Amino acid sequence: MRFKHRYLLCELLLEDPRWKQHISQGTVLYNVKETVARLHGDFGAAACSLGLSVKYLNAYTGIILLRCRKDVYHLLWSSLPFITSLENRGPRYACFINTLHVGGTIRICQKFLIRYNRKQLMLLLKNCTNPEEKEAIQKSIASCSLQDVEEPKEFLPEEEED
Repeated sequence: MRFKHRYLLCELLLEDPRWKQHISQGTVLYNVKETVARLHGDFGAAACSLGLSVKYLNAYTGIILLRCRKDVYHLLWSSLPFITSLENRGPRYACFINTLHVGGTIRICQKFLIRYNRKQLMLLLKNCTNPEEKEAIQKSIASCSLQDVEEPKEFLPEEEED
């Protein structure tokens, strides 16, 4: 029997963007566990901690991918809005975690993130003032794809030589 998981694709919004370099996977995981324990008690902390992990963290863009067991993802999901600061060995960084998508696989979350980034780039494109910015954003929009994953090609029979 295998355990099914849910992946929560979240966006970390920090009050001061200079703090992004101080955020790590351990910091996010510790603060998420603490918040779940504070809101849902011992049961919530124990249930969520079994399969909870940070699969991906990009501090530059603020994207976090959290994985938890399917039967308790609602406890985790309901706790995320209550995280108002991340504590990292003393200093506290004011933040907000916005859940963008909940998916069953990492690949589905990747596809959603690509569509989300395209929409954000299109909004930036509308607000551009000079042609250099416009060209750079258009190149970024064109490059939004899953480049590392090749789609399976159909089998084409080879032509016979006479």
